[in-house]
Amino acid sequence: MFEAIAWFVLGLVLLALGGDSIVKAASGLAQRFGASPFVAGLLLVAFGTSLPELVVNVRAFAVGAQELALGNAVGSNIVNVGLTLGLAALAFPLVVRTRLLSPLLVLLAVATLALIVFGLDGAISRIEGLVLLLGFVGVLAFLLKRARHEPAALQESIADYATTRTVLGLNIIRVVIAAVVLYYGARFVVHAAPVIGAGWGMSPLLAGLLPVAIGTALPEVAAAIAAARRGQGDMVVGHVIGSSLFNVLVVIGGMAALRPMPLPASFVRLELPAAIVFVLMLYPMLRGDLKVSRGEGAVLFVAFLAWVGLELALLH
Repeated sequence: MFEAIAWFVLGLVLLALGGDSIVKAASGLAQRFGASPFVAGLLLVAFGTSLPELVVNVRAFAVGAQELALGNAVGSNIVNVGLTLGLAALAFPLVVRTRLLSPLLVLLAVATLALIVFGLDGAISRIEGLVLLLGFVGVLAFLLKRARHEPAALQESIADYATTRTVLGLNIIRVVIAAVVLYYGARFVVHAAPVIGAGWGMSPLLAGLLPVAIGTALPEVAAAIAAARRGQGDMVVGHVIGSSLFNVLVVIGGMAALRPMPLPASFVRLELPAAIVFVLMLYPMLRGDLKVSRGEGAVLFVAFLAWVGLELALLH
């Protein structure tokens, strides 16, 4: 067990390092080949932090650990709101300047509800997976169109987020390094997580839902707190909502499109509704004074702890 935990922690460190490198490389290459800093920054804010989780899920899917990948994808969404956003707001209240995030939150709730509907027959089919992927294309088009109507100051801060060197050779090296680091990070995590889960009496699904989802989120928690301290509430909330949409529409949709994915009845009854509950808790915070206060962050974090406690209680 100790050895598995050591490999797991090493894998998480490699994923964090590789994720940072690939985000910089993606931004540099996108701008090198004609994307504006604003578009590059917008996509990085929305989906950049999903890459380490995506690599873990691709590895899990490739080795036949679909339950681990499914648990990680949905668990990450709950962790994103309850742990990442909750702790960031507890540390520094999050002031949000953009109204674009509220409709994206509604789309996240709709996408999660679609998963519940698709899973009523016990599986997500290839066609349903393709529907989710097409949904992501629609979200992307909506995001790029609506974001151009945001205030100029906000657009400038998003463009600044993508600032990096655009030298082609440097960014190719970044991609190569990131690919190697992410590969081994995902390999170590996917290998160790079931061992740790079994030692704690967890199924692969629950191992993905709790230790893997929480572990892969920890670097994002630290980054979110740092961003909140700098007054970048839009970045923090944008990361959370964008990453969650990516998990539902691309990660789960992509896996199902390649291979029909079984969806346990317990997952349809508990975990997916829990993910929607966290979205519904966040929505009035963004629709009201466009601020996630310390008190609201505490509510999200306590709700997250309650969810973890419920999962562990049901386990035993």
